[in-house]
Amino acid sequence: MAPQAFALFDTPIGTCGVAWNKNGIAGMQLPAKDVDRTRAHIRKRWPSAVETAPPPGVQRAIERVLTLLMGERIDLGDIPLDLGDAPEFNRKVWDIARAVPPGQTITYGDIAKRLGVGPERARDVGQAMGSNPVPIIVPCHRVLAAGGKPGGFSANGGVVTKLKLLEIEGGASSNRFCTPKVMVVLSSICLRLASTISMSASIFSIVSPFSRRRVSS
Repeated sequence: MAPQAFALFDTPIGTCGVAWNKNGIAGMQLPAKDVDRTRAHIRKRWPSAVETAPPPGVQRAIERVLTLLMGERIDLGDIPLDLGDAPEFNRKVWDIARAVPPGQTITYGDIAKRLGVGPERARDVGQAMGSNPVPIIVPCHRVLAAGGKPGGFSANGGVVTKLKLLEIEGGASSNRFCTPKVMVVLSSICLRLASTISMSASIFSIVSPFSRRRVSS
């Protein structure tokens, strides 16, 4: 059943959104670049949902999400969800991911194994995680690729957001030299280097004596 209402709430990682119906929470929106864009994303995903104050049950869920994002390892596994419209395979994947406690991780291949399917279905597990409508409550950020690599993340900020969530929870990568905190720093450095290299290349093309010059006839 589609969400009937939604609300925005501030968190340590930015303004999030939660959408719900009479059966439970049906969607979560992680922060966009600003509040207006977060609201726009929600309205695009669930156009029939109306922004309103959350009822007591939803408010309690929001408070628990906030507690988790402030660094306390609490279990969100009993928050009522409505994911009935999703494919059965996806719901089974999400159930396994939801059982992973804060501070721990699992791989796409591990989930495939627990489902009793071959490792070739790890890609399907990744796609199911990418379509997860309730991130954080269904903690897709705790699901990694083989070898402790972060894998993908469809929310705004991509893998950097995923690693930030793992850092908050103290989630460890299997590579002890490449912790989530280190990876966030490295990602930031790489982005800055890419920008610097691009700028340097533009300047070089202007001042270099080897750059092409137009020859007048």
